[in-house]
Amino acid sequence: MSASSPVSRPTPAGHVAPLPPFDLVIFGGTGDLALRKLLPALFHRYLDGQIVDGSRIVAIARDARTDDEYRTRVREALAKAAAEDPRGTDVLDRFLALLSYRRLDLGDDAGWPAFAEELAGAERVRVFYLAVGPDLFAVVADRLHVHGLIDPRTRVVVEKPLGHDGQSANAINDALGRVFDETQIYRIDHYLGKETVQNLTALRFGNALFEPLWKAEHIDHVQISAAETVGVEGRAAYYDRSGALRDMVQNHLLQLLCLVAMEPPASLSADDIRDAKLKVLRALRPITADNAAQLTVRGQYRAGAAEGRAVPGYAEELGAASDTETFVALKAEVRNWRWAGVPFYLRTGKRLPERSSEIVVTFRKVPHSIFDEGEGGSRLAPNKLVLRLQPDEGVTLWLMNKVPGPGGLRLRHVPMDLSFAEAFGGRQADAYERLLGDVVRGNQMLFMRRDEVEAAWQWIDPIRAAWQAAHEAPKPYTAGTWGPSAAVALIERDGRTWHEDAG
Repeated sequence: MSASSPVSRPTPAGHVAPLPPFDLVIFGGTGDLALRKLLPALFHRYLDGQIVDGSRIVAIARDARTDDEYRTRVREALAKAAAEDPRGTDVLDRFLALLSYRRLDLGDDAGWPAFAEELAGAERVRVFYLAVGPDLFAVVADRLHVHGLIDPRTRVVVEKPLGHDGQSANAINDALGRVFDETQIYRIDHYLGKETVQNLTALRFGNALFEPLWKAEHIDHVQISAAETVGVEGRAAYYDRSGALRDMVQNHLLQLLCLVAMEPPASLSADDIRDAKLKVLRALRPITADNAAQLTVRGQYRAGAAEGRAVPGYAEELGAASDTETFVALKAEVRNWRWAGVPFYLRTGKRLPERSSEIVVTFRKVPHSIFDEGEGGSRLAPNKLVLRLQPDEGVTLWLMNKVPGPGGLRLRHVPMDLSFAEAFGGRQADAYERLLGDVVRGNQMLFMRRDEVEAAWQWIDPIRAAWQAAHEAPKPYTAGTWGPSAAVALIERDGRTWHEDAG
């Protein structure tokens, strides 16, 4: 596991500062997450000169293979990324030289002493990324402790799902907390690393235009949506134990809600940001058996058409009947002075018409219109601020504007669009690239603290319990549509509608 020999290195791009040499150990190094997300992210950081020679990336898995065999597998996974960058093919071999592979059975002590000895000695940051099931988090943490692989410069990264309810999440956090300090634990949510999510903080607190209006007096409602066109395919067994509420709402959508609704933090320090988010979670109106039927909708897709082809229903993909939801819509309320009376509508689902994630802040209408709103006149529409997380990250502000030309003062609702790709050019970094760099730097701002996780589950668990007590199957919806009709009714009975690109 020796460091690679000195080679010519790419020059750091723009404002990207090189990281000090570090060790990154990926448990589950042959899995889908490692090959599709983590290693491509690390490769792009290497291309930009942020990862320096002397760093080591070690993959851990149970099957037997050599370093060269593993590097061949990674080369295949990185072929597209390398081809997209003119430097990629030349630099790929240098990046692969940083990689090594170790076979370990996480439940068996055999092999651990030798592995610990190989890692020992280097005075550097050491990151253990647990890209394995949550049932193995405690096992790995205990092995790392027993074999002396934890010191003050060690960090551990854990992926969602962090448990399936509050009780199991607490058990995992207890197990991690027995061997790691809270400052060493990085609970990752890749949505928090997206450029648009970062830009939300900049828009709110870096511009005098928005923050004075960011309150109930001026905002009518907020929508947060995460739509997927794919079904569950190879993840059916996992997904059936999870469902959309646990898989998307408990972490991704609640984190976005917190960033929209939080009070201005004292600073951008990790704890100041997380303190502000925690206050939002604790202010959420409880959804229980008393009001779940009015405030939530759960659905499950049936056979239909998606991405231009016929697709099976969820039960067909699973191979059995199931009450697991593949769609959730709900109405949340933040009970404080800033947001009193402002509903937050959350929506997520699989097999929807398009892949998109966005936050839509709809402002209140002008209190009095001086324009002719009769037949042929200008019907005023509310201003909207739309933050697109995917697929084309950017910000759109919808405004009423005069239609050019003579013939009277006619208005039209039009977008002022800021596409990050068009405005700033070049390739936009993936969320994992930012998050992995922050782990090495020791910056926890974009990672969840234990009390945040606990507060999120305290809000989610009663919803789940209410559904189970009601003994109602998820409402069916045809694949390729926007979910059950009840999701439309959820928002339209309040006199509102789900946002569409037409404004």
